[in-house]
Amino acid sequence: MSKLNSIILEDLKDAMKEKKSLNLNVLRMLLSAIKNKKIALSGRDGKELNDEEIIDVVKSEIKKRKDSVVAYRDGGREELALNEEKEIKILEKYMPEQLSEDELRAIIEEVLDSLGDLGPKDFGRAMGAVMAKIGNKADGNIVSKILKEVLA
Repeated sequence: MSKLNSIILEDLKDAMKEKKSLNLNVLRMLLSAIKNKKIALSGRDGKELNDEEIIDVVKSEIKKRKDSVVAYRDGGREELALNEEKEIKILEKYMPEQLSEDELRAIIEEVLDSLGDLGPKDFGRAMGAVMAKIGNKADGNIVSKILKEVLA
């Protein structure tokens, strides 16, 4: 079992003991999503997901909630948006430390220097190279925004 999966299971037990229903619901949903991802990758002969794959699941669940926050706010449902934001906070615990904008800019500059002279038309190539270097340490939307500014 991966280290991250063990941490999630321990947190689930703690949430049960402390009767934290929101945490409990979020962690159960996360474990269900992890199980679904494992089933989707069923050609793995029953192997457990590694930490990187679990982080991808967590990232996906956070993105779903961020989209829901926007939709709820557009619909005038502030209380539901606030609940989704609480769930995001719970899920963010399982993400790796995120890079600051300054750190991202430095990495983007480094990658662009290694790729040579690029313009706005090379955005896809540059984005792929930057995301390969940073992995799950930054939100793709933030990387995209900074990269567009730099390439402009």
